[in-house]
Order: sequence, then structure tokens, then C-alpha cells
Amino acid sequence: MKRFNRLLAAAAAFLLSLSPIAAPAGAAPDAGDWPAVLREARGQTVYWNAWAGEPRINDYIAWAGREAEARFGVTVVHVKLSDTAEAVSRVLAEKSAGRSEGGSVDLVWINGENFASMKRNGLLHGPWAEDLPNFALTDPAANPAVREDFTVPVEGYEAPWGKAQLVLFHDASRLPAPPRSLPALLQWARDNPGRFAYPLPPDFLGSTFLKQALIGLAADPAALRRPVEADRFEAVTAPLWAYLDALHPSLWRSGRAFPASGPALRQLVSDGELDLAPAFSASEIAAAVLGGELSDSVRSYTPDGGSIGNVNFLAIPFNAAHKAGAMVLADFLLSPEAQARKLDPQVWGGETVLAVGRLPAAERARFDALALGPAGLRPGEQAPVLPEPHPSWMEALERGWAGRYAAR
Repeated sequence: MKRFNRLLAAAAAFLLSLSPIAAPAGAAPDAGDWPAVLREARGQTVYWNAWAGEPRINDYIAWAGREAEARFGVTVVHVKLSDTAEAVSRVLAEKSAGRSEGGSVDLVWINGENFASMKRNGLLHGPWAEDLPNFALTDPAANPAVREDFTVPVEGYEAPWGKAQLVLFHDASRLPAPPRSLPALLQWARDNPGRFAYPLPPDFLGSTFLKQALIGLAADPAALRRPVEADRFEAVTAPLWAYLDALHPSLWRSGRAFPASGPALRQLVSDGELDLAPAFSASEIAAAVLGGELSDSVRSYTPDGGSIGNVNFLAIPFNAAHKAGAMVLADFLLSPEAQARKLDPQVWGGETVLAVGRLPAAERARFDALALGPAGLRPGEQAPVLPEPHPSWMEALERGWAGRYAAR
């Protein structure tokens, strides 16, 4: 399990310092009886564990907390994480310590390997997500991605919240015709050394760039949908390492150092140190342009042939102390109002999981009215979404990358 070993001891020590948390008496709330859930949720405090590396996201979470308290009587505490594995390891430590009720984590923003680990280790409450009143607005029959997390069936154990599709962004005043394929990127980087970078794995964006490159270079991309086979890993990934060996000398700082995160990449583009970099979504870049973080000349695009996309989710641990409040918050975050606000690049620029075209006209108008700006991409302007590999590939790629490049 990714990073569990190095975090478990710290999490266990943290548990010893906690005073017991009173757990609600009685059976877990039934999301199918929504009026009862709303009654039980009133007065609860939800400890929402969520990544806190982006100020716009933190501000959005604070807004959602204010709305949840005003509308439903649910207080929200944002437990700010630098790595989702911190929350997962805490829940695992609580289970190991026998704390089956009154856990310290009520809701966690999660997907990929962390969800797979929680599901595999029996750390999730559920199923509950498909009983949320707003879940139907995702149109799951036509949008199966809300029922699959990096190839792992969700089965109602987490509620969709947002989605992302890898893009590249560039300053068109310096780079009017950016490279649109992996071979073109390599050639452009050689011709323009130091002007491209990706974040240091295991930063999630950095690891996603590795997966994007592997999908484009692997002889059999379908193999990535299955768990990693140790005896085949080197053969499958050999084209990736050969490509990175060729690319790294032409990266920012000659590949001897890597930016820490997506926000760090945006700062480097803004400062004129980079002309081209990856990001999680076009809306994220539109938000940065409209907010003055990036120049008005910055644009985003998806590579020819498509790019990795995924859905991110909200999960409730098996021992959460305030499950009803967590459900109410998750349902509110799926509402057209909350989803449109999240998509607004003036607020966050987070992609929606709702089937906007199937919403009632009044709710659809919330989305139609959004000004995405010149850096944003409307549906239909993006290349096809490529499915995520099995979660086991991410950890294996990060380990392989570290062994080859981290010490250089």
C-alpha cells in the first residue's frame, strides 16, 4: 500500500494523543431515507480531510462549509492534507487499534490508489453514494466513469465530485504552435532546452504525466488496465524510460531538479522560465488567467490522440463519527449550484461531474452563463479521454522513476 508503511507509525502515535470521540448511537444512517439523514445530520461536525495545496480549492471548501451550516446545520472542518495517504493511514491505524466507531475522519477527497487501498482493507462505509438525491444528475448510465475509479468498481462506496483531463498549457506569445504529440514534445524540448518541466513524482500531476507518456509509448496500452505484473514491468515500461532518458537533459534545470507541484509550474510559466507545462484541466488554467496568476496570452490544449482523464470522489470511512453529516455535505457538493460554482474559473475552475445537457433548463443556465475565457476549453474542444491505468501502475511507476532519476 502506497506510503502506508512510512505513515502508519505516525498515524498510530497521533491516535494515542486523541481523546475519545463520541460516536452517534444506533445504526448507520440510510441514504435511502433522506429526510431521516437530514434530521440526524443537523448539529453534526464533519471533519473533511482534503488536499490543501491550492488556495482556490481551500476557499471553495470554506464556502461549501458555510453553506452546509446555513442550510443543513452541519459544521464543516477542513482537515488540510498535503497527501491523501495521510488520512487513509489514519483510518487504517484506527482500525488496527480497534476503533470501529467515533473515527477522526468523516469524509475524504480521494481516488485512485488511495480508494483501492481503502476498499481492499475494509476501511470504507457503504454502499451509500448512489442513494444521494443528486447522484442521478451525473447520468451514470451514460457516464460510467462515475462508477469506476482507476479500473476499480466504486459500487456505491464513494460519491463523484469532480473530474480532470490532463492538458498542456503554453504562453502563446512565446510559443504560438506548441507540440501536440510525445515525439514532437521531445524534439521541441531539444530545440528549446529548459523551457518544459513536469512536477517531481510522487506529486499527483507528475505521476499522471508519467502515465500519459506510458500510455502513448507502450506496445500494448490495454495491459495497463490490469494490475502490474512484476516480471513484465521492465519490458512494458522500457519505452517510457528510454523516452525520459532522452527528454530529461532538455528539461528545466536539465532534469536535475523538478518543480514541486502544479502551482509551482504555473509560477514558472508566469515568471517566463517555462513556455510549456502540464496541468489537470483547462478550467484550472482558465481560472489562473482570469485571476491574474497567468498572462492573458496563456492557452491550454489536449494532445492529439487524447489524454488521461479521471473522476475524483468523496468517501466516508467505515468508522466515521458523523456519517449523516458527511452524506449531506457530499450531496450538496453534487448539486448544480455547487458544481457550477466549482466550474467557474473565477472561483476554482474544477470540472463538473454532472450531465449538464440533461439538467433542467434553469440549472443548465448556471453552466451556460459561465465565462471560461480564452484559456478554457468547452466540451467538444478537447481530445478524447484516455482511461486511467490500474492503480497499481502509479505506485510502480513512481518507484521505478525514483530509482532511475531521484538521486541525480
